[in-house]
Amino acid sequence: MKTWILCSATIILYGCGQREVQKPNVIVILADDLGYGDVSAYGSGTIHTPNIDLLAKEGVCFTNAYATSATSTPSRYALMTGMYPWKNKDAKILPGDAPLLIKEDQFTIARMMQQSGYTTAAIGKWHLGMGNGNVDWNETVRPGANEIGYDYSCLIAATNDRVPTVYVENGNVVGLDKNDPIEVDYEKNFEGEPTALTHPEMLRMHWAHGHNNSIVNGIPRIGYMKGGKSALWKDEDMADYFIGKVKNFLAENKKRPFFLYYGLHQPHVPRTPNPRFVGASGMGPRGDAIVEADWCVGELYAELDKLGLLENTLIIFSSDNGPVLNDGYKDMAVELAGKHKPAGGFRGGKYSLFEGGTRVPFFVYWKGETRPKVSDAIVCQLDLISSIAALIGYDVKEKLDSRNFLDVFLGKSDEGREELVLEAQGRMAYRNGDYVMIPPYKGSERNLTGNEVGNLPDFALFNINEDPGQLFNKADEKPQLLEEMKSRFFALTKGFYRVNVEEEELK
Repeated sequence: MKTWILCSATIILYGCGQREVQKPNVIVILADDLGYGDVSAYGSGTIHTPNIDLLAKEGVCFTNAYATSATSTPSRYALMTGMYPWKNKDAKILPGDAPLLIKEDQFTIARMMQQSGYTTAAIGKWHLGMGNGNVDWNETVRPGANEIGYDYSCLIAATNDRVPTVYVENGNVVGLDKNDPIEVDYEKNFEGEPTALTHPEMLRMHWAHGHNNSIVNGIPRIGYMKGGKSALWKDEDMADYFIGKVKNFLAENKKRPFFLYYGLHQPHVPRTPNPRFVGASGMGPRGDAIVEADWCVGELYAELDKLGLLENTLIIFSSDNGPVLNDGYKDMAVELAGKHKPAGGFRGGKYSLFEGGTRVPFFVYWKGETRPKVSDAIVCQLDLISSIAALIGYDVKEKLDSRNFLDVFLGKSDEGREELVLEAQGRMAYRNGDYVMIPPYKGSERNLTGNEVGNLPDFALFNINEDPGQLFNKADEKPQLLEEMKSRFFALTKGFYRVNVEEEELK
């Protein structure tokens, strides 16, 4: 009897008969503000992340992997759409009441999977906007994740430090009592509602900068909110809540191909790990939140194993941007870090044009398909959409910035990206081969978090392989290379690059 394998993901023919084989499931796990040095897979001896490490050690562990951006919303936009976020003027850190950033008719990774016969879900942190800009949280909020390709969604609208502090499932606030309607405003408070400034005695976590508006669960937030008491989340239970939704989705769809975007909220502020993780890291709430995130990954892996899905599920793990310690709350993250280096020795972190802003953990695991490997290939979350399209045999007709590097992601090739434009709050840098070029920008050296943001007085050129800490500017030594990189950078960003970028105020 003859056997021909036409495609590992689609059809296997047996003689004159045939049977359909389920297409591979795809899961993207995206952590929030997790740095290159925050996982032990890269050699950190100060924190232990065994479940995340398993994906790295038994899959492809990338050492030159990037988010497109040093902040949340833009990098998520790139992952979902395959487009550089700096081409969309609205792709910046969004408030909790911002309209949906992605157009309803725009090509997305979820819509692609949906059109390919996949059941799709978005669970966890969103931060891509919901509604049309005038949201009534007491009715079904549209458009949202469901309108851009997700069959099921259960999300937080923005970040866990922004209102509204409620879960939104398929556009509806979970547990809402219509007799206690929700009101949200990012400009002014509601009369009589306590804030961190007017009622500091109500706080169990204190703010360092910004984060002094409405108080929920004793934690001051960004923005003002009134009502919805029965719907408010309990911060310490968020990890359990979302992994429960993930397990339900996996169990319900174990017999059909699925695509899952799982947005972890850790270790974004406010860092409120469940009590069973408190003290687990020895580095306070931030370290404990990372341990909790690692547990979430372990729970997902165990569920896939239990359901017999590991051999047919591609798992991608990464982070939306680099790390930050003091991001607005007094949680001792700086004081308790000790010898821990969240950015893994790279310069800068969240909000930064330096490597620490966009160089992130990135692991690809598929049991039986990926062989353990450490890859130095340059890869980016931007390229997931085109690479997954190649995996499932989808013909992408849209003109995207995303490129197909499926063989690289599966560890079969080391020929990754040659060039990449990186972004941090409207400012841009350019990587080509071993070098990174940062144009000059005016502004402060550091922002309120203490992170270097990459504002330099003149063009800078760094050999990122020889000098990962970006301590030695090679611009004067290599003028020809600098001019070549400037020329290419300006060609790629024509119409979008701005010399004067207004510094975004951190709320």
